[in-house]
Amino acid sequence: MNENERSVRPHQELPVFHTESWMYEEFEVGQKIRSIRRTISEGESMQFNALVMDLHPYVADDMFAREEGAFGRRLVAGALVFSMGLGLMAHNNIHTFSYGYDKLRFIKPVFIGDTIYTVRTHMEKRPKYKEMGLVKVSYEVYKNEGELVLYCEHLQTVRYRSPDAWQHLIEKKEA
Repeated sequence: MNENERSVRPHQELPVFHTESWMYEEFEVGQKIRSIRRTISEGESMQFNALVMDLHPYVADDMFAREEGAFGRRLVAGALVFSMGLGLMAHNNIHTFSYGYDKLRFIKPVFIGDTIYTVRTHMEKRPKYKEMGLVKVSYEVYKNEGELVLYCEHLQTVRYRSPDAWQHLIEKKEA
């Protein structure tokens, strides 16, 4: 073993920051949790717009937004609010896999300089596959002091701790 291997290997035993390892059995329906807050800056907004090539006047043209826009100032792209809002709640669980999103709604505008936070609610769970169940959570993204701006539901598959306990409940494919 060389010196570099000796210095790195002990780190593999340390817990990894900002990850979780809960499994299907530990998912508690009804649990709620709130994220930290974060303020969306001008630079982040424009960098995102450039990255995804969203140059709509409402998000990229300050003169248009102030002089002709319905809100009198530039908006933050809804896709960025979605990404940041869910990122605030990212649990990085090594046993879950995104299955999709439902009911995504942009309820109110978000502007540069607004501060957002997210509330995640565990909605339901059900056995789905041989090795994984399906869980559903809602994300409510709020700006400033509690104004709801975005809602969506996230479906995820999550590994069972004891797959045999769920086999009689999994969805059966029709012949």
